Amino acid sequence: MESASQATLPFIESPETVTPADARELTRLFFQRLETLEEGTHEYQYARNTLIEMNLSLVRYAARRFRSRGDEMDDLMQVGTIGLIKAIDRYELSREVEFTTLAIPYITGEMKRFFRDTTWDVRVPRRLQELRVELARANEHLSNELGRDAKVCELAAHLEITEGEVVEGQVAANGYNATSIDTPLHTDGDEAALADLIGERDEDMDLFEDLHALKPLLEQLADRDRQILEMRFGQEMTQSQIGAALGLSQMHVSRLLTRCLNHLRTEMLTTD
Repeated sequence: MESASQATLPFIESPETVTPADARELTRLFFQRLETLEEGTHEYQYARNTLIEMNLSLVRYAARRFRSRGDEMDDLMQVGTIGLIKAIDRYELSREVEFTTLAIPYITGEMKRFFRDTTWDVRVPRRLQELRVELARANEHLSNELGRDAKVCELAAHLEITEGEVVEGQVAANGYNATSIDTPLHTDGDEAALADLIGERDEDMDLFEDLHALKPLLEQLADRDRQILEMRFGQEMTQSQIGAALGLSQMHVSRLLTRCLNHLRTEMLTTD
């Protein structure tokens, strides 16, 4: 009988309409076949493109978490699809990990990178963002006329706003670009930088934050999964010892641990 990796892939007319349950099985089938195909061939491109279209629901799922930020869904879908493609190109069936476990962090990572690269370093109201642009244009116009930078009163008169609003806009403009902590604090040859005055990262605080985020996720696990994690990491028992205590094989314990840890890792990566 011909194996799944050797068989001809089924033709899917509308991959985006495949239900999540069917997509899970078909995704595995297409990955099995993709591993045997030569990159650049027509069948390879069909398999890869179908995997992308069939799993766009993961991108839509991730994009819904960021809709409150006011960005267009089309932009989020585009950057999220980049993450999906990266996940497809890096996924290996031999790792015995569900594709969604790898894909979601890649997708959300691209979306967070998009926000990091396209938004202000410090969040300010939309009104002040627009005022910054108006002030920049007014200053450029007046500078050409006056031969110097415009004063606050001159900017206020030109834009027909109060001097207080001009100052507010200028202060808000500082949030558009953050200064590097490696920038020297002085210009007199003193090489001391802001970074020299900042305390080091407290690893104990990182651990506290991780444990705080992990606690509710552990509470959502099944009783047996929590028990296995407690025996492995709390009591430092080996997988063989855990298996003997619970009447399971060492291999079964290993699979359960891998599944639990992958689940927890994914939830912590995708939780704001």
